[in-house]
Amino acid sequence: MAKEPQTPLDDELARREEEARPEPMEGELDEAVGAGSDEAVPAEEPTAVSDNPEADMLAAQVEELEQSLVEAKDQALRAAAEAQNVRRRAEQEAEKARKFALERFVKELLPVVDSLEKALEAMAEGASDAHREGVSMTLKMQQDVLAKFGVEMLDPAGEPFDPQYHEAMAMVPNPELDPNSVMEVIQKGYTLNGRLVRPAMVVVSQAAG
Repeated sequence: MAKEPQTPLDDELARREEEARPEPMEGELDEAVGAGSDEAVPAEEPTAVSDNPEADMLAAQVEELEQSLVEAKDQALRAAAEAQNVRRRAEQEAEKARKFALERFVKELLPVVDSLEKALEAMAEGASDAHREGVSMTLKMQQDVLAKFGVEMLDPAGEPFDPQYHEAMAMVPNPELDPNSVMEVIQKGYTLNGRLVRPAMVVVSQAAG
């Protein structure tokens, strides 16, 4: 059957019907498009963090290096402290060697001083003043030289007996002195820079029986 031709009135009615039809909203259009597709697109799920052996190995190596660095710093500090101690000990030994290098020479010189003292004490009244003065000046010169190099004389008459610096040759009762006092100095002692070179030989008092 042949389709009847549309009249201008039919065209006008169709146009108005098209204009009166509401346009779909944006969401409705998307739903319509989605509904028309063959398969629905699944929503994306968050990707789970997977283990990374290389990162773990790198972290372990960094930790090991940091520990090694701490140990190396500690060893360096210990080595520096030990070097400082060695240097200090070497300086102390050098200072001791310098101070006491003359000890043997002093020991050899002391008998000369002892002889001059005994000669001055033994001079009779008949000796000339010039003779006594010459011996006295020689003795003083010897003593001054010794003092210049750190030698000090120990003449402890009347002092308490000190076994560190005195050597008791005899003990004699003496009520006039406190027990363990030096009554007489037989031979003077000497120290070199505070260290004993020769003890003083003394007679010590003891309580009367």
